[in-house]
Amino acid sequence: MNNNKRILVFSATYNEIDNIRELIYNIKKYLPSASILIIDDNSPDKTQDVIKELKKEKKNLYLIQREKKLGLDSAHKIAFNYATENSFDYLITMDADLSHDPKELPNFVKNLETSAFVIGSRYIDGGKCSMKGIRLIMSKLGNKMIKSISGIKSSEFTTSYRGFDINNLKNFDLANVKTKGYSFFMGTLFELEKNNIKIKEIPITFYDRKKGVSKIPKAEIFRTLKNLIYLTLIKKFF
Repeated sequence: MNNNKRILVFSATYNEIDNIRELIYNIKKYLPSASILIIDDNSPDKTQDVIKELKKEKKNLYLIQREKKLGLDSAHKIAFNYATENSFDYLITMDADLSHDPKELPNFVKNLETSAFVIGSRYIDGGKCSMKGIRLIMSKLGNKMIKSISGIKSSEFTTSYRGFDINNLKNFDLANVKTKGYSFFMGTLFELEKNNIKIKEIPITFYDRKKGVSKIPKAEIFRTLKNLIYLTLIKKFF
């Protein structure tokens, strides 16, 4: 693994006070030289205060605090621009609720040495998912449906655990992804394919949230379906 690369690990937060400390500690445990960027949407539970406290002891920990809840899509676009403007080589994005294990970060870095884009997948050989029952069934069916309709060669569309080789994505811009909320992650893969960027999947273990409350709206499945149809039509006819 090339230790000379400048790596930025990013996570968006909203009411993650029960998870953020452990997340930051473990990122630094597995990638000690990495910088960490947290974008917080003015969490009512004061997640941002914990980050400010940790900044005093953790080197290269950065916080962007926004005035209100502005959404995942805009936070990820800001992080991509931040990585580009500050000359980072790699950007790795992940959830803040500990569903993504930081111990897998070195494997992302290893694969970014040969791939411009890497996505962590629960649904390829070696991947695992701790969700059970109807949620697991819906997740698997949803991802298979997106793959079938879109024609994109990926088994995973809805995760934020991803890696970008900034230097090999000069003509790629997340600002061109127009889908909002959680559909943003699916929209990113459409934009990557449009730019002929190969999607490299690596196996990860997805852990169901243990602390805090999920931010995924109940209507998200219908929004995703609507956006899937829209993106597929754009891909085929425009």
